[in-house]
Amino acid sequence: MPAAIDLNKPSEKKKLIAAAALGLVALIFLWWTFIGFGSSSNSRATVRPAASPTPPRNTAGSRPANNNPRPSDPATAAAADLSLYREVNFVPSSYNAPEARRNIFAYYIPPPKPSPTPKIEVPSPTPPPPILLASVSPANAYARSGDFKLDVAGDKFTGDTRIYMDGRELPTTFVNPQQLSTTVPAAFIGAPGQRQIAVRTPDNRLYSNQVTLSVAAAPVPNYTYVGIISPITRVGDTALVQDKANKSIIGVQRGDLLSNRFRVTSVSDKELVLMDATLKIQHKLAMTEGDKSLSSPLSRPTPRVDAEDDEP
Repeated sequence: MPAAIDLNKPSEKKKLIAAAALGLVALIFLWWTFIGFGSSSNSRATVRPAASPTPPRNTAGSRPANNNPRPSDPATAAAADLSLYREVNFVPSSYNAPEARRNIFAYYIPPPKPSPTPKIEVPSPTPPPPILLASVSPANAYARSGDFKLDVAGDKFTGDTRIYMDGRELPTTFVNPQQLSTTVPAAFIGAPGQRQIAVRTPDNRLYSNQVTLSVAAAPVPNYTYVGIISPITRVGDTALVQDKANKSIIGVQRGDLLSNRFRVTSVSDKELVLMDATLKIQHKLAMTEGDKSLSSPLSRPTPRVDAEDDEP
């Protein structure tokens, strides 16, 4: 048997109240379903519209009866009164309405923006330099040729103008407004290349255009120093050189000329010293072994030149 309910406990009281509430809800639901809903359905089913009265027949000599008796229902009377309606005569051609400005269902596409016309800047002519530099003399030089005099010709020279080579100032002599002169040190032309000559004042207030001075590589002797012959007598040593062009062996002594250009200035068992008679450039040839596969008799094609003639 189930245990007895102890009403002194709060939890048991709550359970009992909840059970009673659920039972009451169940009873109300059952009553509404089977009793309340059934009675409302029966009442709706018993409602019937009232029969319209039968119009009386017209008898002879009597006044005609009204064929449209006024019904007792106001809605039915309004529907039966045809005077409340008006005939509509719709003619499509007579309808005129303004056209729509745009299609509301189409996306608006803005017109393309015109590209700006590029502005063409007309280059302004460069003003001519205040000083004119026409030419330099000489226009060509050889590298390692030593100091040389340079004359500059032009116009509008002043006593304040200076000659510049590659941006370096040279000692300048003012001759007249059309001519300047300077001495170019050998260090300025130590290597071949192009040199830019310009005339300007130290403050660069007056300046000229630029003229190019070409510095070419100096010619070198086309010989190889291959040996030396030292005689027993007190005659100078003879150097044996080999021509690189035809592989011939040539004997030269101090003061001789090679290729009518290079003068022998010193002969030793280590090197042969040659001087360019035109450019005054010194060349040193170290002793080395020549081409032993080609043998030729010893020759001295260039006559001996006295030592007094070697002096400048």
